[in-house]
Amino acid sequence: MLKGKTALVTGSTSGIGLGIACALARQGANVVLNGFGDAQAAKAEVAAFGTRVSYHGADMSRPAEIEDLIRHAEAEFGGVDILVNNAGIQHVANVEDFPVEKWDAIIAINLTSAFHTTRLALPGMKARNWGRVINVASTHGLVASAQKSAYVASKHGIIGFTKAVALETATTGVTVNAICPGWVLTPLVQKQVDARAAAGGLTQEEAKRQLLAEKQPSLQFTTPEQLGELAVFLCSEAAANVRGVAWNMDGGWVAQ
Repeated sequence: MLKGKTALVTGSTSGIGLGIACALARQGANVVLNGFGDAQAAKAEVAAFGTRVSYHGADMSRPAEIEDLIRHAEAEFGGVDILVNNAGIQHVANVEDFPVEKWDAIIAINLTSAFHTTRLALPGMKARNWGRVINVASTHGLVASAQKSAYVASKHGIIGFTKAVALETATTGVTVNAICPGWVLTPLVQKQVDARAAAGGLTQEEAKRQLLAEKQPSLQFTTPEQLGELAVFLCSEAAANVRGVAWNMDGGWVAQ
């Protein structure tokens, strides 16, 4: 379905980003990976689907490196057809105790980086009159949790950004949408499971179930593979008029 297209997925050396990259590669897209994880292992996993894969280690908090990332994609593959803004970090603290540098880093990576990638990739998409921008937000872009002020602000911001750019591109062949996962057992969430297990003297399974029970009625983690298939749908012709949507895949979290 996506043969001849090029996808750039930020934060894609593990977790959700890697799951989305694999799903797009399975449909024939060439992929540019980015992230601070094991780049060689990620490249090998994506390349197994028979498409071309490249990697760029841009720090998504640095605009100059983001510009170099887009230039790299253009040099390697001729442009970016599918942009998945997935890079993200987290820090948990009450707002009065929140380190200023952590706030700035979360806003820079979770929100501002998507502005930079989008502004740089969009002209090429418009020129070709086809493109997909998929912003990986979170249920925390729709509802809040205590001690996550920066993360919640950044994810609410990315949904607002998604809607605005979707309106700006509404008469073009470019669509802009957001995906809002609930709990996904990524390395980021595993750290929360580990902390909960250590604090409560719980087994891993008990800590996972306790975490899920607080928010996610299905008591099941959403998987990167499921999110990847949702991204594939948003890239399809069937989704050509899906614009400005914040699509939650969260086991019933925001239905409560």
